[in-house]
This record gives sequence, C-alpha cells and structure tokens, in this order.
Amino acid sequence: MNKKKRTSRIFIYVSLVLGALLFIYPFFWMLMASLIPENQIGNFTFIPDSVSLNSYSQVVDKIPMGRSLINSLIVSLSITAAVLVFGSMVGYALTHLEFRGKNIFFYVIIFTMTLPFQITLIPQYVLMVKFAWVDTYLALIVPYVINGLSILMFHQYFKSIPKDLIDAARIDGCNEFRILFGVLWPNSIPAIITVAILTFMSSWNEVLWPIIVIRKEELMTMPQLVTLFAVGGRAESQLGVKLAAATMLALPIVIAYAFFQKYFIQSMASSGLKE
Repeated sequence: MNKKKRTSRIFIYVSLVLGALLFIYPFFWMLMASLIPENQIGNFTFIPDSVSLNSYSQVVDKIPMGRSLINSLIVSLSITAAVLVFGSMVGYALTHLEFRGKNIFFYVIIFTMTLPFQITLIPQYVLMVKFAWVDTYLALIVPYVINGLSILMFHQYFKSIPKDLIDAARIDGCNEFRILFGVLWPNSIPAIITVAILTFMSSWNEVLWPIIVIRKEELMTMPQLVTLFAVGGRAESQLGVKLAAATMLALPIVIAYAFFQKYFIQSMASSGLKE
C-alpha cells in the first residue's frame, strides 16, 4: 500500500470515528444524566461523580410503565408479525406471479410511500370511529398491517432468489403459500429481520396516532404515556425524570438492533441495490 492510499484510509477512519462519536454522545449524555441527582445535571460534563436511580424510581412511581410496556409490545409485535406475513405475500406475488395490472399495482404501492401520514389521518380516524375501534388495540394495529416499504424490500430480495428453486417446488406439488413460507422464507432471513426491525421501530416510536385514538390510560403505549408524562406536568419540570423515561423508552430498540444488526446490514447490502 502506497503512502497516498494509507493517508486516504487513515482520513476515512478518523472521519468515521468522529462521526460515530458525534452521533453517540447525545445518547450517552442522556443515559448518564438520568443516573445522577437532579441538582447535578446542570454541571454534568462527561463522567458523573455519583450515580443514583432516583429518577427511574420516580418514573415508575408516577406512571404505569409496566402496563404501557406490555401494551407497546402487544401492538408492535402484532404489527410486525402482520407486516411480515402480508408484506411477503404481496412481495412474492409482484415478483413471481403473473397477473393483469401487476406493474400498475407496484407503482401505486410506491406512490403511497410518498404520501405524508397527515393526509390520511382524518379519514383514518373517521373509519376508526365508524368501526367503534377507538380505545381498542384494533385502532393501533389494523391501520399498519400493510406497509409499502416491507412490500418493496421483499420484492427486491425475492428477485435475488433463483427462479429454478421456485419451479422445482412447483414440480414437487407445492402450492404458492407453501413456496412462500416453506421455501422463500428460510432463504430470506436477512430480509425478514430487516423488515421486522424497521417495522418494530416505527410502530414502537409512534406517538401521534395513539394520542388520537387512545384515551384510556390502561391502553396507552409506552411512547404515548412518556410523551404525556413529559409535557403533561407529571414530570414536574424535572429533567432527570424526563431523561430516565426517554432512556427506558429507547432501550428495547437498542437491544433489538444490537442482536440483529448483522442481518440488517446483510439485507441492505444484498437487496438494496437490485434493479
């Protein structure tokens, strides 16, 4: 390796490290600030002098975090499971089945991905009222069971799987559902995990829609309850308590991504550039 290439590589690595530090520091500061007494947050720099779990205990005492955590898990896992099933079904149909209007249908799905959520907010709420789903899990789950991004990702990934594999399964007598779930799914683990992570993160962090359709505290999701806690007065303007609630909210996403990041990167590399 010549000197010019070595210098270029060093510059790239230094830039990446600096970028990573700039990205990580706010989250690190949030975590550390939530572990120190309230009166020390203003003077906190990097490493705390003392550690206290008082902010976390106040959060647990003031709001039902356990119940909201269960609600968020029910909603997010249900949406994720539905998106994986229906998204892969539509993606498979658009990739390996022939039917009239297939290309138009695909472009309509792409078009829906460009629409802001606010455009469909009012009509969607009217539907929830007509179906009497307000203040139920159905209002939180059903509107999100079809996801354009998941369809696109499955469509792109299924194109990379040899068609001979599907033809062989048809010769063996497999129907389309068995081909999808018995043949393609085992060969699409990176795509499945990527879609699952993106869907879980999106549904877990959703705040606006739950605030609109859920009014009973026992049905509130964790992001909704934490938002109302931070802006509704229960936090009593204590920054440490707000940071502790935000940390508890972010922790499940961080853990999920830490376990499945290998598959996430593999899927983005293998399917993201397909034509």
